[in-house]
Amino acid sequence: MRCNYTFLKCQASKLERYIIHYTFAIASTMALLACSSRPSAIPATFTELTDSATVYPDYRDVTIPPNIAPLNFMVTDASASEFVAEVGGIVCGANKDGKFDIDTIAWRQLLAGSKGKDVRVNVYAHRENGWVQQPAFSFHVAAEDIDGYLSYRLIEPGYELYRQIGLYQRNLTNFTQTTIYENNRTFDGGKNHCVNCHNYQNYDTERMLFHVRAAHGGTVVTHGSKAHKIAIKHDSILAAGVYPSWHPTLPLVAFSTNKTGQVFHLLHPEKIEVLDTESDLILYDADRNEVKNVLRTTDFLETFPCWTPDGRRLFYCSARVPQYDAPTLDVGLTTRYDSLLYDIYSMSFDPETRSFGEPRLEVDASSKGMSCSVPRISPDGRYLLYTLGQYGQFHIWHKTADLWVKTLNDDSLDVSEENCYPLSAANSSDADSYHTWSSNGRWIVFSSRRDDGNFTRPYIAYFDQTGQAHRPFMLPQRDPEYNLLLLKSYNVPELTRSAVRVSIEELNHVVRHTEAELATFQGPAPEPLSGKGEASGQ
Repeated sequence: MRCNYTFLKCQASKLERYIIHYTFAIASTMALLACSSRPSAIPATFTELTDSATVYPDYRDVTIPPNIAPLNFMVTDASASEFVAEVGGIVCGANKDGKFDIDTIAWRQLLAGSKGKDVRVNVYAHRENGWVQQPAFSFHVAAEDIDGYLSYRLIEPGYELYRQIGLYQRNLTNFTQTTIYENNRTFDGGKNHCVNCHNYQNYDTERMLFHVRAAHGGTVVTHGSKAHKIAIKHDSILAAGVYPSWHPTLPLVAFSTNKTGQVFHLLHPEKIEVLDTESDLILYDADRNEVKNVLRTTDFLETFPCWTPDGRRLFYCSARVPQYDAPTLDVGLTTRYDSLLYDIYSMSFDPETRSFGEPRLEVDASSKGMSCSVPRISPDGRYLLYTLGQYGQFHIWHKTADLWVKTLNDDSLDVSEENCYPLSAANSSDADSYHTWSSNGRWIVFSSRRDDGNFTRPYIAYFDQTGQAHRPFMLPQRDPEYNLLLLKSYNVPELTRSAVRVSIEELNHVVRHTEAELATFQGPAPEPLSGKGEASGQ
């Protein structure tokens, strides 16, 4: 029995080694033939070209996270009938369309072994006279992951009807997109409604919210897998909440409350201008369903609140209302829309008393004839990221809009230009605007119109420890042409560590079949103030 057992054990050990050997061989083969389009081998002979291939999306010299979905791309060469690409040892084949579809398993193995390194890409095209090789390019794999989920709104870039608008969430490690909520597919004047301004607490989907406008109006607030709809209305409040920011730890949301209008230009290249005739700041308690004013002013417009990671300071944008020679403010703003210039201010916050300190200037853009929007603080509290343009705050249509950073030093009163600088490697000649940090502070996702000037698409940029951005890349898709064919703009990209927990069925029921619960106003209401205004809530 002992000899038989030893023999069987020995044979089992050999079998185990064979299985491991052949499993590794199969995995290696998959890595070499890992494109589903048309597996091919690297050509034995070819002619080297000096002209670079036309690659879309352009992933040359970008820095990517080690957990991102495959960078599928396409090569344009009308004279070629077949393509082969070698991506860091993964060999991919493509038909005449030039689209490369990289196997996800092989891609993950490649990135896991390439952290902190460059990955080289060689592209070969088969023409009438044989194979040619395009000049190689490369991309860099960072050591740090990006948060697993990106949510956004998909909407036509210019719209007049509330239809086919939805909130969606993309798993960044693969190509799965799920629907958070969408309104409808056909126009119905009595039922159409807009959804916007989705926001999460501290990169977690335990608490989120979004607004519903027109039919079924209100603000949907979720806690875990449950949702309810609230309404913020009171004579002492300017209007319902608009741009939100969850406090990082408390059940509080800072909102701007805005009276907003749109101007559609006939000849101007920046087609739409969104203007606030009035705007203030309010604070909402999600557990108590209570709301109160924070800043209420007549001479200034406050918007885009944003908490610091420690929850002890609130940043926001503020513009002085210009004096117009016009019968009404509305008329004056529409004719002199380019005279609205926003600066960035902040106020201290006491979590115990829930009171705010005096406004403090953080970025002085107006004195230089420029305007700020969308302040966002890095998770380590070291950097203020914002958009800077020539005027206004609706920078997603402004070609001058670029991403800027201010280093937040211990000297709280330092507003010198030396502390503010553009993220030149991430910016383009078109609008680069609405942005979000990753939870580790190493990645920025933002909206850009750099492709065609019409559609905003999400771009991802690495932000290194020296405070500099690296060349960004477009959100990868299974089909490299997907975004070109979508005819939708990606709006308000937001990163989270987890998937949204509330179901689409729950949200459909809450939006369409429940009445909004009126929030209780906590007074006394401050009188409208001139100047920068006073913080309330003491």
